[in-house]
Amino acid sequence: MAAVAATAPTPRRAIELPSYHQVPETAHELDWATLVTLDLSRFDELGGKQLLAQQLFDAVRNIGFFYIVNFGLSQEEVDRQFALGNEVFKLPTEEKLKYRAELETGGYNGYKPLGLREVRPGLFDNTEIYNIPKFIPAYERPHPAVINENREEIEKFARHIHEKVVGKLLVLFAIILELPEDFFLKLHRYDEKSDCHLRYMKYHRRTEEQNRLLHNVWVKGHTDFGSLTLLFRQPVAALQVRTPAGEWNWVKPYPGSITVNLADALEFLTNGFLKSSIHRVVVPPPDQQGIDRLGVLYFVRPEDDVQLRPIESEVLKRLGYNESTDDSVVGITAGAWVKARVAKGVAKDGPKSELEEQVIIGGKTAKYYD
Repeated sequence: MAAVAATAPTPRRAIELPSYHQVPETAHELDWATLVTLDLSRFDELGGKQLLAQQLFDAVRNIGFFYIVNFGLSQEEVDRQFALGNEVFKLPTEEKLKYRAELETGGYNGYKPLGLREVRPGLFDNTEIYNIPKFIPAYERPHPAVINENREEIEKFARHIHEKVVGKLLVLFAIILELPEDFFLKLHRYDEKSDCHLRYMKYHRRTEEQNRLLHNVWVKGHTDFGSLTLLFRQPVAALQVRTPAGEWNWVKPYPGSITVNLADALEFLTNGFLKSSIHRVVVPPPDQQGIDRLGVLYFVRPEDDVQLRPIESEVLKRLGYNESTDDSVVGITAGAWVKARVAKGVAKDGPKSELEEQVIIGGKTAKYYD
């Protein structure tokens, strides 16, 4: 397929979009995970950062998932992003394929088609994805008209997440580790090359027979590639987190919240202290199985040239995380790790259901869980 020339789009007037209304939550009482909630409005209060850091310390020591509320975006602003994602996925397949991501070589920006991965013999994944990279010159690329025409709004939304939400969380992690508050900020600058991106994602509903053949698991348990993943409230219940005891708990979609989970890079940088959380996607409860599951996410990843080797921290020394227990990651950069994981994710190496562990790069592996 011929590449489309990457030129900066000419700004256009934003077009009217159909309103997007979230579906009702499930009426079923599920085995919900008990997660900490951080109120980011307290960040600038006297002693607020220290209070939030203590809450976050408790959260990441237990399960690696937590909620944030009061993050500076209205529900209307969030719903506009759902509406934009919905319009992208409504486009004809031939139009979306013009913007296909170069997944096989580790590229992820642009469109990921439906059914690219074989998840069980003869059954393929049910996800469509559209990834929008950071709005900096290094990542200018063509996009569908609906994105170009709403570029200013999308950029404002993405920058707010990175600078006003993620930035605060990175400060809290530095406080936990007794490092200078800007320590992690310097590894995640918006204007430098990194794999951070905004994602629209759609899980298409499946038939009862397909769900049976999949043993009700749409995406096996896995970890994410970067530092943090932020999932805007998605009321179709399907996300589960693996507890330290190896049990799967559902993640409840609380109104006005973002669900956040830790990812690989923070685990590598802290020698296992900040653990990359294991999670999976399963069949929704019966009253939501006939609904397509639309998502808006933001993925936070270190700058491409950051070496994923353990950092120096007095906290890590006191807690016994100062000696490397896994030398296979030493020398790997954040950019190389992400690109290798993306490419391995679409490799034609058999059904993903049969995969328990996969060598990614330099001997470093990723594990998958049922």
